[in-house]
Amino acid sequence: MTIEFPPVEPPSGAARRQAVSRHAVLTKPVGSLGKLEELGAWVAACQGTCPPRPFTRPRVVVFAGDHGVARHGVSAYPSEVTGQMVANFLAGGAAVNVLANVAGATVRVVDVAVDADTAVGDEKVRRGSGSIDREDALTPEEAERAIEVGRKLVDDEVDGGADLLIAGDMGIGNTTPAAVLIAALTGSEPVAVVGRGTGVDDRGWMRKTAAIRDALRRARPVINDPVALLGRSSGADIAAMAGFLAQAAVRRTPVVLDGVVTGAAAVVAEELAPGAREWWVAGHLSAEPSHALALNHLGLEPLLEFDMRLGEGSGAVAALPLVVMATRVLAEMATFDSAGVSGPA
Repeated sequence: MTIEFPPVEPPSGAARRQAVSRHAVLTKPVGSLGKLEELGAWVAACQGTCPPRPFTRPRVVVFAGDHGVARHGVSAYPSEVTGQMVANFLAGGAAVNVLANVAGATVRVVDVAVDADTAVGDEKVRRGSGSIDREDALTPEEAERAIEVGRKLVDDEVDGGADLLIAGDMGIGNTTPAAVLIAALTGSEPVAVVGRGTGVDDRGWMRKTAAIRDALRRARPVINDPVALLGRSSGADIAAMAGFLAQAAVRRTPVVLDGVVTGAAAVVAEELAPGAREWWVAGHLSAEPSHALALNHLGLEPLLEFDMRLGEGSGAVAALPLVVMATRVLAEMATFDSAGVSGPA
């Protein structure tokens, strides 16, 4: 099986121009809502219509998976937390569940590579992924299967009515492969991408830096082949997320990106489906240092900077109300003519 995505069509330039023109006649000085105006124009472009339609089914999909590198002291938490958190998502007790309830989104969790049995393992590619500092994360067949899982999830969600997507992550040790992918595709050194993740101490930080250094050395020979890179240096959960983000663009569905793990998947997804990034907006800037490198590489500016680093899709969901507001301003705000208000002289 060879992974190929069809060409990505860009969001509508005509709808974007119509949105800019509409903002000029709404009852406010032009540009006075700042980035909310740019955000609303992006939504209109993605939907291909102005004024844009209010979102009716924002959907969060959390990709869960374990990583072999976690066995080597790169995380402050044990691997069994991944499976335990899957149960917590299903019970509605995680941060993303609470935030999504407030923001009007629903949450789905998918076990792609948890090293335990879960209630949502129908799409599981394998139990855990290889320790990327010394072995491949996935076989070539597993990498392709994981990408296809992500594609299928988008088709399922969009065909089911989802009109905005958010990808979240859950996996102890997953910021290590995320840092490797970002370093590989941005040409960065290990020390520039390593962060504290779940809160490792100085010794843990040193172990993590060494693991990233070794994994990056293994990744460099395949940086021009995104599928091979995912197989060597990611994990089934991150590979599935990359497929998810690429397919969302193919299906012309806007995405709010989350933090560093989603950012790493997005950097690879742009390689899989060039132009996909035009269908994404960055929800926030993670406290993880490699996230800024990923967003800069993609040419995306974050909506929020709250020093968040949880994952789960939490930062993207926190930004979702801004996307909703920007959309409804264009759709519902009065024009000077309709309100009987004098426009600029």
